[in-house]
Amino acid sequence: MVATTPVCYNPSSRCLAPNLLRQRFSHRSSFPDSFSASRSNFFSGFVLGRPLSVGNRLWLQHNMDELIKNYALRDKNSDEGVQVIEQETLIDGSSQLGMFARRELEPILNRLSKWMISAFFGALILWRHDAESLWFAAGSILNAMFSVLLKRILNQERPSTVKSDPGMPSTHGQSIFFFVAFAILSSIEWLGLSVPSSIISGLVLALGSYFSYLRVSQQLHTASQVVVGAIIGSIDSILCYWLWNAVVVGAYESSQWVRVAVVSGSLAICFGFVIYVIRHWLKDD
Repeated sequence: MVATTPVCYNPSSRCLAPNLLRQRFSHRSSFPDSFSASRSNFFSGFVLGRPLSVGNRLWLQHNMDELIKNYALRDKNSDEGVQVIEQETLIDGSSQLGMFARRELEPILNRLSKWMISAFFGALILWRHDAESLWFAAGSILNAMFSVLLKRILNQERPSTVKSDPGMPSTHGQSIFFFVAFAILSSIEWLGLSVPSSIISGLVLALGSYFSYLRVSQQLHTASQVVVGAIIGSIDSILCYWLWNAVVVGAYESSQWVRVAVVSGSLAICFGFVIYVIRHWLKDD
């Protein structure tokens, strides 16, 4: 006769299927996979050649189900962990991109703002080569000079010691919004109050606001210094636009002396600005 190992069921003893218990605690991770295909045979009532009692079957089935639940929960937690890591990676990547923009891109754009405005009015003169373009280019230069004068009068410190001159109002903000107001008024005169002119005005206003904000983010001006500069620059641009259309253009067309004065005066201001750029801007950059 073939000797068989008896199965004892006694919760207080340790003789219940020693091999099964050893497999239960030594191979938890592989237990569900190794028994999943033969589970119906296993619980049909025979283990090691002998029928199991009802108590044994219930005990083993309970532990089997518990193992499967733990195994599934572990896999679920593992997947959630991967998702959390992926989310943290995305957030970290976004923060690194923002830091790169703040450290590398914003200072470059801030330095380019004055060059962009100067290039715009220079291109306007070359494109139109008329008295009106000279008038507004000279008005932009006089607006910047007025900002320097106001700085000396108000003598308000900057938020940092990067530059030693006063900061109220912001010359960049004043020059940027002189251009913004000029572009908006020109688009309305050219296209009227329409959807295209509204889109152009919105884009110009958004760009001007961003480049003015760079003066604050780079700690070159306070927000109030930039806002005051933007207001003064807008007013100067509107006055310059109104003077040309309401006063100068009529006198320009009727008097040769006015034409000479407007053209020669505007050219002198623009030429002086070019000399200033060569002596200071190129040296600073």
